Amino acid sequence: MKKVLIVDDEPNILISLEFLLRKSNYEVFVARDGAEAIEILQLQKPDFTILDVMMPNVDGYEVCQFIKNSPAFKHIKVVFLSAKSKEEDIQKGYDLGADLYLTKPFSTRTLVKQIEAIQ
Repeated sequence: MKKVLIVDDEPNILISLEFLLRKSNYEVFVARDGAEAIEILQLQKPDFTILDVMMPNVDGYEVCQFIKNSPAFKHIKVVFLSAKSKEEDIQKGYDLGADLYLTKPFSTRTLVKQIEAIQ
């Protein structure tokens, strides 16, 4: 069973994504900010993470940078799921090493298909 870490400060997004991914046979972990995400990454070593960009304390870009700059974690796939939809925001995500950048609002069916395509 693949492990996924969902990182978002919006409770409704966390709940819906957790439900969706559990239903798709993923082991799911959730974090409400980037600092909590880094703690969970070190304990659970997920196969991929879904990151919001705008979060308190440590933002999604910083979490992505932590993952991709760490030899122990750089294999982890990073999917941004963010309301930041300007071209420069998306490009920054890819420049930091994201495997996929999706914007909110999003289709849950499309999200699952695209996640499966990058694994």
